[in-house]
Amino acid sequence: MMMTDEWMNVIDMAEELSDMLLRSEVVKTYQDAYNRVYSNSDLRKEIINFNRVKEQYEEVQRFGRYHPDYKSVMKDIRLQKRALDLRDEVAALRLAENDVQSLLDEIGIMIGSSVSAAVKVPAGDGAFTNTSCGGGCGSGGSCSCSA
Repeated sequence: MMMTDEWMNVIDMAEELSDMLLRSEVVKTYQDAYNRVYSNSDLRKEIINFNRVKEQYEEVQRFGRYHPDYKSVMKDIRLQKRALDLRDEVAALRLAENDVQSLLDEIGIMIGSSVSAAVKVPAGDGAFTNTSCGGGCGSGGSCSCSA
């Protein structure tokens, strides 16, 4: 592939978009939330402990309920995840992550639709995105939704 002026313009615009994203309020909020989580030594220890239990959980999942430590590991992972989820810092980080993902999804949709209406753009998980019919009409598309 040859580098042309057109390609250079695309690269320049992509770098400009990247800079705008990094300067955006959404990304700044995410960075602040991330720093609050990982600058708290107690919370970092909880996350490290959770990751250890998560490794045990993954090992137990290989064998399912036949693993000798199945019940204790399942209980530990739920308790530790719940404890982490109830921390305000972690909740703020998750919300900020969702906001950044939504922004990236919107940008991807804009770029894809500027190329062609037929371009399919993966955006989010699809479960909680807004659609024209509210996301669950169950009518098989009779409401003019994109189901």
